[in-house]
Amino acid sequence: MIQQQFILVVEILSEDMGNLVESCQFNYMYNIDWLVQQYPKSFRSKPLLLVHGEQRTSQANLQLDASKYPNIKLCQARLDIMYGTHHTKMMLLLYDTGLRVVITTANAIEGDWYQKTQGVWISPVFPKLPGDGGTNLGESPTNFKKDLIQYLTAYRSPKLTQWENHIKAHDFSSARVFIIGSVPGRHTDRVKDAWGHLKLRKVLQNYGPPFKNIKDWPVIGQFSSIGSLGPTEDSWVCGEWLKSLTAAKGIGLTSSLSSKLQLIFPSVDNVRISLEGYGAGGSIPYSIHTAQKQKYIHQYFRQWKSEGRGRSRAAPHIKTYVRPNPEFNEAAWFLVTSANLSKAAWGALEKQGSQLMIRSYEIGVLFLPQYFNDEETFPITSDVRKSLNQKKATFPLPYDLPPSRYEKGDRPWMWDVPCVHLPDTNGKKYCPPMK
Repeated sequence: MIQQQFILVVEILSEDMGNLVESCQFNYMYNIDWLVQQYPKSFRSKPLLLVHGEQRTSQANLQLDASKYPNIKLCQARLDIMYGTHHTKMMLLLYDTGLRVVITTANAIEGDWYQKTQGVWISPVFPKLPGDGGTNLGESPTNFKKDLIQYLTAYRSPKLTQWENHIKAHDFSSARVFIIGSVPGRHTDRVKDAWGHLKLRKVLQNYGPPFKNIKDWPVIGQFSSIGSLGPTEDSWVCGEWLKSLTAAKGIGLTSSLSSKLQLIFPSVDNVRISLEGYGAGGSIPYSIHTAQKQKYIHQYFRQWKSEGRGRSRAAPHIKTYVRPNPEFNEAAWFLVTSANLSKAAWGALEKQGSQLMIRSYEIGVLFLPQYFNDEETFPITSDVRKSLNQKKATFPLPYDLPPSRYEKGDRPWMWDVPCVHLPDTNGKKYCPPMK
């Protein structure tokens, strides 16, 4: 079903994965020199399109870095709503035998692939269709092809038209996951539930487990950044957002959605004892200014612990969401995505719920059990040894279950708060950089 292992970019881009013709990278951050070195020498002159959201000085610097490579072209994602980002992390790899899609949580920089916990979904090679193909040919049971084309089309960039055509020309019928994407805009009418948390809600209502089977199951969110969530818990996170994450087939009302919520976010001590020490906190942005306005959210926080995977000290940059049973040994669904806990990423309803406003680009894949084992749930574990010994395929989670509560004196990591009482793994104390 899915494997949990240590993987490097060089392995994803290696000749063993296919004879590359051209590729397209989507990301939030790039180190172009480093990225080029991850391709084998035989592929380094192949056409490469980098989709980014840089503007002004940062855009000029990226253009300068790319100018050293005649095979590299840039595509700037439109960010029409203030404070939005191009946060999607995806690779489209065209081989002479087909097309592969890779969706990850890591930036295209060395530090994100070293001493951190990340998520990577690697598709099979989707073969080329006879003739010119088409949008409706070679579709999967999860509408993966249509949704991927819709996502690329939302960029409104002629530079991506070629990749839309590549997708149309390939057979995606073997895809078994759903795309859950976000694109900037104020989405209304028929496209309102095509994006963000409303897309997740729609998929779960149409294809998810029956409400009566999971009505008492918790929801776990795990992420590496937190935005401004509103003045009360019902403003957004325990209102519309959690309503989407608790969606299921059938009509049902739950008395208290918030009682089901658990949020895994690193504590100060999780960061302090990580392999990178306090330096890991630079990739876990949560500010004290934001935290002080939403103290209600802290009651849902749980520690980052991954003893079963041996990754407790590998700071999490991965973002995952899951609906496990109360015994924490089965799950109704699992989502790995670039989307952190923020309205910008997931969207927020406006105008009495008639439109969904999203600021950022995000993408992830949703796993539903019936597309893998023909059952309503799949077994889950974070224990590597246990999963190897089981006859039945087990879905590997990146953290231990049940999630551990914060201990007395713990507080969530905030990257603009000094930590000078205890040294970290490297013997250093922490003073936030001047902004």
